Amino acid sequence: MQQAAQHHQHHHHHLNPKPPVPRSSSWIRRSPPPSPPHKKLWGGGGGGGGRSRYVCRLVPLLVLTVYSIFTVVRIPSSSLVVSTADSERVERREDVEAFKTHLPSNQNNLEAREETRSPASLPCSALINGEAGDGQAAESALCCDRSHYRSDVCYLRGDVRTDPSTSSVLLYNAPRGSAPEKVRPYTRKFEDSIMSTIDEVTIVPVVDDNSSSNGTTGDAAASGGKDSLRRRCDVRHPPGVPAVVFSTGGYTGNVYHEFSDGLIPLFITAQRFAGEVVFVVLEYHYWWLGRYGAVLERLTNYKVVDFRYDRRVHCFSEMIVGLRIHGELVVDPKLMPNGKGIQDFQALLHQGYSRTPSATAAAQPPVPLALAPPSRPCLRPDDHAKVAKPKLVIFIRKQNRVLLNLPHIVTACRRAGFAPHVMNLRRQTPLPAIHAALASADAMVAVHGAAVTHFLFMRPGTVLLQIVPVGLDWAADAFYGKPAQQLGLEYLEYKVAPEESSLAAEYGVNSTVVRDPSVISSRGWWEMKKVYMDRQNVTVNIKRFGELLRSARLHLKNATACGKATTAAAR
Repeated sequence: MQQAAQHHQHHHHHLNPKPPVPRSSSWIRRSPPPSPPHKKLWGGGGGGGGRSRYVCRLVPLLVLTVYSIFTVVRIPSSSLVVSTADSERVERREDVEAFKTHLPSNQNNLEAREETRSPASLPCSALINGEAGDGQAAESALCCDRSHYRSDVCYLRGDVRTDPSTSSVLLYNAPRGSAPEKVRPYTRKFEDSIMSTIDEVTIVPVVDDNSSSNGTTGDAAASGGKDSLRRRCDVRHPPGVPAVVFSTGGYTGNVYHEFSDGLIPLFITAQRFAGEVVFVVLEYHYWWLGRYGAVLERLTNYKVVDFRYDRRVHCFSEMIVGLRIHGELVVDPKLMPNGKGIQDFQALLHQGYSRTPSATAAAQPPVPLALAPPSRPCLRPDDHAKVAKPKLVIFIRKQNRVLLNLPHIVTACRRAGFAPHVMNLRRQTPLPAIHAALASADAMVAVHGAAVTHFLFMRPGTVLLQIVPVGLDWAADAFYGKPAQQLGLEYLEYKVAPEESSLAAEYGVNSTVVRDPSVISSRGWWEMKKVYMDRQNVTVNIKRFGELLRSARLHLKNATACGKATTAAAR
């Protein structure tokens, strides 16, 4: 122990060198100075005194030598020899890739032991994502992952029971040391103003002092007594069917947020359960279920639970409170345990909103959409039949960011070789109708806004052309441009020039509002929204817009299934 302490001191001193100090104040322990000559105790001259000092030094050395020899003789030979079997065990253990901890046993031999980790020692994200395995499934668990700037997500396993009267969830036989947690299960954690409107869920751990360390009771009779003190289960869900708790409050009502903040995070969190999951919804809206029921029924095999108004106590063996989110309208395969991506989410949409899904197709897992077939038939080069023009859908707005020269835009689309279809989307427009229009389209044109979200219905290889008003460059690219490219669409931007914006007439074409939008944007999102989103209309330059249309037309010739087939035939 003294050697270990000295080694620790030396190591600490090496890592944290100290400035030299005077010899008199040095922290190094030194031998005391020699004592003054002692007075002789018996007769004799100086030689006798020298022999006396020599004998005093020799006696301790002899005693130490005898003690060392005696100690070595007492050590059994077996403790100094490593047997062949032990040697082979050590070599085999070196081949094991798992993390090993070496601990001395009672026999003073080194034994290798594979580390076993309790649920409490696992990263919470591994439990939420289902990456922890089932080895510790019998143990109760409670943890929260608050590392993401967009959402907090908590995980519970064990005897989980809802308590709607107090907006809480109870975990009985919780791990020792567990503390209550509070979560607002919505994916805009960074936005305090909207998060303050989201209902909060309180997770209450109930620790059983008489239970064993793994959360199970010693005998059935004792367990029955404890159950009588718990809230009675009105609905007991099957073991292995977890609950996912989330909110449809916040910005629900805006189609962009319904997908980006709600449906896509729900897909990310729940799709790994293959339907064997129950959705528990806070701030539940019946119209939301009616609008997105075709998507929800492909993520869960069970009825949705209204947490606020369903007063029954629901009991689960596992629960996730909150939703995972990867970004704006995106599913990152690298963050998914099974490598799913945004194409898999789009396939689920296509399966849900197709007008005539077959009974067998509904039971099959969704398959990502193939390269977009053109709306016109593929013809041989020598075929002189009239070819159908590629379909282009134009989404228009009526209140703000209005296309002031829409008739000229429609004409430009025809001249570029497209068959334009104008759609004025309303809140009550059925999603199957929008899906049908875009799933068969070759291109879509829209001014920046929530309606652009519907590019999720378009097949890979088609074109999204977004008209970007003044001051909205970053939002247009981050919210729609990059996600469309990740889905496999060809993304084109028409950036509105200062003189093409209605803000030029209101503030002046050379005003700071028009020429330097960063000044307004620096005042915050709501100020930017008030000026650039709520008060701006656009007049497109037809010549410049026509050039983008021709680029889109050329892309479709080269990238659609027809173009690929023609290229392959030429080879």
